[in-house]
Amino acid sequence: MSEISLDGQVAIVTGAGQGLGRAHALLLAERGARVVVNDVSGPRDGAGGAVSPARQVVDEIRVAGGTATVEGTDVSTPEGAARVVDLATSTYGRLDILVNNAGILRDRSFSKISSEEIDPVMKVHVGGTLWMSKAAWPVMRGQGSGRIINTTSAAGLFGNFGQANYAAAKAAIIGLTKTLAIEGARSGVLVNAIEPGARTQMTEDLLGDLADSLDPSLVAPLVLWLSARECEATGEVYNVGGGRVARVLVAQTPGLFARELTAERIRDAWEEINDPAETVVLTDFQQELTLLTEMLRG
Repeated sequence: MSEISLDGQVAIVTGAGQGLGRAHALLLAERGARVVVNDVSGPRDGAGGAVSPARQVVDEIRVAGGTATVEGTDVSTPEGAARVVDLATSTYGRLDILVNNAGILRDRSFSKISSEEIDPVMKVHVGGTLWMSKAAWPVMRGQGSGRIINTTSAAGLFGNFGQANYAAAKAAIIGLTKTLAIEGARSGVLVNAIEPGARTQMTEDLLGDLADSLDPSLVAPLVLWLSARECEATGEVYNVGGGRVARVLVAQTPGLFARELTAERIRDAWEEINDPAETVVLTDFQQELTLLTEMLRG
């Protein structure tokens, strides 16, 4: 089998000064992409400003024979995102791949959390992903092709104590991913999300003895594949970490259908409603509507 090549393509990786973003940038560059390495580079609470880690990544890429440019703009605003995309297109002439990886943590139990801990997390994760995608959108649509890879989390799928802000942001990214995939399909813009498990500055305190098995380099191969022109997946979420890759699905139980629905009918069928034995995997809302339509007309 031939090796996946990104020769001639241009990529932006946000939050690429360390951890997952660094691993993504290094691998994309190794396979031929010219990479804009974006990172405001600070501690995991986002309160930093030095650009040196991103510059170190660029230096690593160049020493290895690749092409990269450092970029230190905050991507959580429309203006910042536009600057990053403008740098990519003015420097390299196009934009083929956008990896939305930038993120911060400000963990606090919900009873104690404040707006100072909610707003920045929503701004970086949701705002950064949305505004970067918005800035890249006309470029990719104009080319008739593009790949956007977003970053969600298990917290966004399942919740996690002390991470109401982070979980809300990461859940929002799933909805954004699926919507952009629908809107981008006609123009050849494919959009997916990864749900990574890896040792990073944000997670190193949580992983314990698993940390050594969850190197960020074991996540980057999926990003490379989703970036490749031969990959046709879109609107999907993939769990990846420690050498495992799996598709994350939305499913519904057959549930209860009653033309005269009452709370008592729901109560009496509660076990049936919650029984996962015959779940149906759904890939779009039309499938959900079709299931209901068939019942209504049956």
